[in-house]
Amino acid sequence: MNVLCRIPKVSRQSLSGKCRSFSSAFVVENHVGVGSGPLHEQHRLPVTQFTEDEQMARDAARIWANEELKPIVRDMDNECKTRPEVIQSLFDNGFMGMEIPDEYGGSGMNFTSACLVVEELSRVDPSVSILVDIHNTLTNNAVRFWGSEKLKSKWLPRLASNCVSSFALSEAGSGTDAFAMKTTATPSADNSYFTLNGEKLWISNSKEAGVFLVFANANPALKHKGITAFMVDATTEGVHVGKTEKKLGLRASSTCPVVFDNVKVDADDVLGEVGMGYKYCINILNEGRIGIASQQIGIAKGCFDIAMPYLNDRTQFGTKLADFQGMEHQYAQIATEIHAAEVMTYNTCRMKENGMQFVKEASMAKLFASQVAEKAASKSIEWLGGVGFTQNLLAEKFFRDCKVGSIYEGTSNIQLQTIAKRIKEEYQ
Repeated sequence: MNVLCRIPKVSRQSLSGKCRSFSSAFVVENHVGVGSGPLHEQHRLPVTQFTEDEQMARDAARIWANEELKPIVRDMDNECKTRPEVIQSLFDNGFMGMEIPDEYGGSGMNFTSACLVVEELSRVDPSVSILVDIHNTLTNNAVRFWGSEKLKSKWLPRLASNCVSSFALSEAGSGTDAFAMKTTATPSADNSYFTLNGEKLWISNSKEAGVFLVFANANPALKHKGITAFMVDATTEGVHVGKTEKKLGLRASSTCPVVFDNVKVDADDVLGEVGMGYKYCINILNEGRIGIASQQIGIAKGCFDIAMPYLNDRTQFGTKLADFQGMEHQYAQIATEIHAAEVMTYNTCRMKENGMQFVKEASMAKLFASQVAEKAASKSIEWLGGVGFTQNLLAEKFFRDCKVGSIYEGTSNIQLQTIAKRIKEEYQ
């Protein structure tokens, strides 16, 4: 049963007491206009205040992560693989089609709900949350925004039920400089299909993917204005997924090279318009950065979930560790920064939902949340002492997992550059 369909109110109340929030967030009845209309028509609610549907999504993810995912997190990290039954359970519980409309078999929820799910999954295993985040905030939304009706009908039902997606952008020579890509998409003489050739690197979800959202240049003479997006079935002849990278963190998340060797793609599988891929890419990655901020917040909270019970339980010199003033100042500071990251991220979600410009705020949220996650992960290991340095607890895994937050979907330097550009524009 899809746990997003019905979460008893008593379950929501009992869960909130077990896994504490760093904000004053609480459930409110669904308000007309929240996340669906012009800002001036909406109630002025705190950004840490969620609708009942949003809280339902958050609690559903929390239940699932703690009951089904947590017992096998360490095993999957050691195996360097997300188990198939975990992926299918993500689909069964509605987490892979968060914003896909009901008519296509999705959960029909809003962007904030999707980000809250990512946050809660990250609180237990960031490797699983990144699979869900990429699938929802990048591929699913790209198809919803720019796909033809034929493309939506072909892929959205599968993306909501059984088909993992992968976002194939980066290459050996085009990481941060994404539009320097060499992968080409040569149109046929009658323009009925394209032939893709090239190699993508560091592609997340690639081992599990049933479809790749591929960016390739259909007219290199036009440089970035020739870049086009394609939905490529993973079973298409000429698609080859390479060996999984051995990574510092997010080990259960597959990251592989993907080769496209004379891959024939029907013109109907072009996402949007030919030559508009670079614009789609920029726009969707701006949204994706909010998802990464959510992941990093989840990591920081996951660290607290491990460290704070320990500090409250362990006694030295006749005093609980949590009661030493030196410790109080440290965890109070980190908790404050986590709350600040929450406010930044939730506010950016609301800006996005209200059709406002959010590029600067998305970069700020991702930048700051990744910094807070690193600090929380590092400090939690210090607070836990020797046991924090071992694999007896998941603190060391969070420490490894958080580092990529300052790298993927735009490095921290790129976020700073984006923020600076917007600030200069505001003062011109």
